[in-house]
Amino acid sequence: MNVQHCPPLNALRAFEAAARHGSVKLAAEELCVTPGAVSQLLKTLEAYLGVQLFERASRGICLTEAGRSYHPAIRNAFRQIGEATRRVAVQADDGMLTVSATPFFASAWLIPRMQSFRDAHPDIDLQIVASSAPADFQRGGVDVAVRHGMGRYPGLRSDRVVTVAMIAVAAPQLVEQRGWPGGAADLAAWPLVHDAQRKGWALWFQTQGVAGPAAPRGPAFDDSGLLLRAVLSGQGVGWLPAAMVAAELDAGQLICLAQATQMEAFAYYLVCPEENADRPRIAAFRQWILDAAA
Repeated sequence: MNVQHCPPLNALRAFEAAARHGSVKLAAEELCVTPGAVSQLLKTLEAYLGVQLFERASRGICLTEAGRSYHPAIRNAFRQIGEATRRVAVQADDGMLTVSATPFFASAWLIPRMQSFRDAHPDIDLQIVASSAPADFQRGGVDVAVRHGMGRYPGLRSDRVVTVAMIAVAAPQLVEQRGWPGGAADLAAWPLVHDAQRKGWALWFQTQGVAGPAAPRGPAFDDSGLLLRAVLSGQGVGWLPAAMVAAELDAGQLICLAQATQMEAFAYYLVCPEENADRPRIAAFRQWILDAAA
């Protein structure tokens, strides 16, 4: 081995990820390559170093003594590279802030207020990405995200922006089939359409003092627009923001089956990595959106 040269960087990345996960498969998913590619990179690194770094285990792989000795230095090296990159990125700020927001929040709340942000911060250009999928802050180019849920996102700073009134709605044909529900207990037996986390209905039944279904069966969607389409087609009762379904209620396409409910914990949250929270653009956007919501 030529000690004056660094091993191949891709092989080191594969080693660090595999060592951290204890799994070739999970390392491959993180690096967006195939497990076979990760295995080949690990073999390349072992051949370069002339030592065995991993052993097969019953549930994946485990580090050898040499691997355990090598991993902390490689892990810290990548951490230092990441921190240095973030510092340089802040210095080379191009004035762009990428905000990932759920489609409903973006169209109904954020976009109508964007001029206020531009007036307050003319040096920052917002780029809005409409998505309900988990935000990829490392590889997706997203600076901050707005998501609807409980606000518990490990490793991320989470600030509650706004709590919206939620109502239970169903298509007229479903109500005609099932009859008018006598209360929350009756709705527990109806087909339900869920948010991706399957938390909304459970929270609502809890506020009504009713034991909801033991297992939250039925389709689930990570986008409220898709959830609404499923409700409109008669697939079940949906628990949706009242403002989102106002037009459908007025047109008779949906029927409200329960009074509007606001639960403080189930809200729209602004989230970003803890280590990026104090970057000037992010801090400015956070302060603006919280002030606007207040």
